[in-house]
Amino acid sequence: MLERLRLQSTFVQDQSGIAITEFAICLPLLLLMISAGIELTNFVMVRQQVSQLALQVADNATRIGTQTSVQTQVNEKQVNDLFQGANLQATGMDFQRNGRIILSSLEVDEDPPKGQYIHWQRCYGSLAYPSSYGVEGDGKKTNKGSFTGMGPTGGKVTALPGIPAIFVQIGYQYQPIITSRFVPTGPITETATMLVRDSRDTSGPGINPVAGVTPSTC
Repeated sequence: MLERLRLQSTFVQDQSGIAITEFAICLPLLLLMISAGIELTNFVMVRQQVSQLALQVADNATRIGTQTSVQTQVNEKQVNDLFQGANLQATGMDFQRNGRIILSSLEVDEDPPKGQYIHWQRCYGSLAYPSSYGVEGDGKKTNKGSFTGMGPTGGKVTALPGIPAIFVQIGYQYQPIITSRFVPTGPITETATMLVRDSRDTSGPGINPVAGVTPSTC
């Protein structure tokens, strides 16, 4: 009887397996927290990359063109090259499949009432992401006089007389590395705008056609 009591007392006092048991219980929660941290960190980095891409596209679009003796002329090949450069900048994101760039030239209509209008608009990428702030022809062919610029209410971008504003919208569907449960749903969206820095030719279609080159229309 005494021997049995001693064995029971020894068994009760033996705590050598408690740490392993507690670790086994906490391991799933620990892995969940690590996974969430990795996914959220990656999401923030991708969002920053999309924001930088929007700024870069807007900046490059203000510089492209062929300088003549009077003005800078833009053609379809130069716009397509701009998009290819953006795709290279987004290396690893498979942007052509998962993203969409909407590039717009916002200008002042020379005809009365001399309001804002979208002269031309070009797109790149397969993501179903429509423009939130207007399409080509808005302010001229449609909504003439009532189209006041591009951007959210209270923060609309406007062009200056003779100086177009390049407006860029980007949508990108985030591709999780572990799971999408820890990040916001829907595409990452960013906008950027810059004024053209040279005397750009805005006559005609605004973008000159090039033989054998397919325009990146929206």
